[in-house]
Amino acid sequence: MPTLSEVLPPLNESSAQPLYQQLQRALRGAIENRIIGPDDALPPERDLAEMLKVSRITVRKAIDELVEDGLLIRKQGSGTFVSNRVEKNFAKLTSFSEDMRARGREPRSMWLNRAEGTVTPEESLTLRSSPGTPVFRFHRIRIADEAPMAIEYATVLATCLPSLEAVENSLYEALERTGNRPVRALQRLRAVLLTAEQAKLLKAQEGEAGLLVARVGYLKDGRAVEFSQSYYRGEIYDFVAELSAST
Repeated sequence: MPTLSEVLPPLNESSAQPLYQQLQRALRGAIENRIIGPDDALPPERDLAEMLKVSRITVRKAIDELVEDGLLIRKQGSGTFVSNRVEKNFAKLTSFSEDMRARGREPRSMWLNRAEGTVTPEESLTLRSSPGTPVFRFHRIRIADEAPMAIEYATVLATCLPSLEAVENSLYEALERTGNRPVRALQRLRAVLLTAEQAKLLKAQEGEAGLLVARVGYLKDGRAVEFSQSYYRGEIYDFVAELSAST
């Protein structure tokens, strides 16, 4: 795999795009393409400036914005590193696999259980379905770069998928293939303390802070098709949402 110095392109002073933005885009691409991964160190600002023949101010400004975006983190006395935290945009309806790939990480799942059944009373209310409605349940650990990130319990109306085996890694990709991918969702976020079982599955400590995200996904016609509850490791996940004032 090429090194960072080999993939960073020469910066074009005649371009309409400022030099720091060119560098920022190049560094972002290196992270997304896994040329540099979580916890990898960047070269010192002085070395980057000499390598690219730009000022340290240009390098610092590019890095500052990537730090603000959560892609990089500065450690006092140690340097600048690729962040191992994951930033999830709470305003975008994306799957775990899509989020991880966008961050340059390799997603996979470890299955805990998948089974057919009928809706519970809670699921019946949440999915607005009649008692006895068939559903598929998918319980798994969501993993990125071999690190456990979340425990996911998802319930999907059985009419939306041809079989349990239709879901390989991404539930949303399987739903998209049948034309049943949710286009909007209602999500609730709550702070929790990880139980002993959850901590063991996530390689964390019992009682550590976690995040519970409950999601109900809806189709264009308003039908609810997915109900999921995901427990995330609190120390490596940030949920963000862009807000605007009403006019």
